[in-house]
Amino acid sequence: MCHSEAHDDKKTAWKPSSPEFRKAVPDTCGMCHSEIAEQYKVSVHGKAVEQGIRQAPICTDCHGEHNIISPKNSNSPVNAANIRETCGHCHGDVKLTRRFGLPADRITSFDASFHGLAAKSGSQTVANCASCHGIHNILPSSDEKSTINAKNLPATCGKCHAGAGSRFALGTIHIAEGKLEPVGVKWVRQAYLILIPAIIGWMLIHNAGDWMKKWHMLRIQGIPQSTMQVAHGEGEIRMFPLERLQHILLAISFMVLAWTGFALKYPDEWWARPLLLWEASKSVRGVIHRAAAVVFVAVSFLHLGTLIFSRTLRHHWTEMFPAVRDVREAVSNFLYLVGIVKKKPTLSSHSYIEKMEYWAVVWGAIVMILTGSLLWGNNFALKYIPKSWLDILNSVHFYEALLATLAILVWHFYFVIFDPEVYPMDTAWLTGKSVRKRDDHK
Repeated sequence: MCHSEAHDDKKTAWKPSSPEFRKAVPDTCGMCHSEIAEQYKVSVHGKAVEQGIRQAPICTDCHGEHNIISPKNSNSPVNAANIRETCGHCHGDVKLTRRFGLPADRITSFDASFHGLAAKSGSQTVANCASCHGIHNILPSSDEKSTINAKNLPATCGKCHAGAGSRFALGTIHIAEGKLEPVGVKWVRQAYLILIPAIIGWMLIHNAGDWMKKWHMLRIQGIPQSTMQVAHGEGEIRMFPLERLQHILLAISFMVLAWTGFALKYPDEWWARPLLLWEASKSVRGVIHRAAAVVFVAVSFLHLGTLIFSRTLRHHWTEMFPAVRDVREAVSNFLYLVGIVKKKPTLSSHSYIEKMEYWAVVWGAIVMILTGSLLWGNNFALKYIPKSWLDILNSVHFYEALLATLAILVWHFYFVIFDPEVYPMDTAWLTGKSVRKRDDHK
């Protein structure tokens, strides 16, 4: 039925590689799949085949030839898990896209999107190429019948995101970095690509200078470490019990959020793979990420509540309020650490070191909670704000998470673990009292 008598009558014309053979395949398959064949013939692919373009995909290019299996089978090239690769054979081919004037960034921009990242992680339910563009009825976006025509996008996206585009036009879907992207996304990226190196670079210089000064004091000058510390249990109270509980919950939720969040962005890394073992059937990573987010938000409100209702904790918190002397201490201490000033300045009990970290956490928590809430509730958000705003929020969420993680590693971990004054650990988060020797107790 498929090859018929062509082998006897038209051996040359009916070679599988010949234009005639490829052009006849839709009709051959249409003998059984007539409705699908009709949809295909009016699609961009069908019209290209009709014009004699050999590179245009026919039925067998997508479904296979003699080994056609159900789309539900994980080995099928049109299975949800394999759609990206199947479409990518042509739309990811640079030569083909250039020859036929097709956008060259469709596969890369899809891979960078949430849909692409989730699909790469193993999700079987996230939208793929066919979910938006159609299967056999693929039409250019300029065609009013196309599922990706601007007028039809609310219905297409609405299959998963009810109400999307009902108030604002959805705009650009495939966002390519530096090309087709909202101006706000570009500004956010450029701002953070300046801020992150500047902030983390300053922290590295600051801490390297601090470590070198203390190393010189311990190893070269021979000053014993005991004179740089106070005995365990004799230090000032740095954290009350409820504060230590908040810190533990905050630390756990933050680390889980960082792990599960970056696992979405970098699913191929070894540390991300354990989270993605069950991704094909259940979004374990997403569930864990959202659960950690709930804990993070709860801790944030718990902290706010303690400041309102606990006089002791509120009084303790006032020590973290910024003061003019913090700027003087930060400048003078940095000049000392880099060797410009010889005399070590006196720092307050809660100096710029602790205050910078505390207020960075406050700022980061606000930004991450606001952006994360809208990204989590994307169906709600897409009803009331343009998609470009959600793209901007997504960019802010990622770069703020990157900045926060690097700051914790470079700044916080140094002062509670690697600082020679407290190594191997400042126990304030466990006992409430620090082993660090303070200059004073202002």
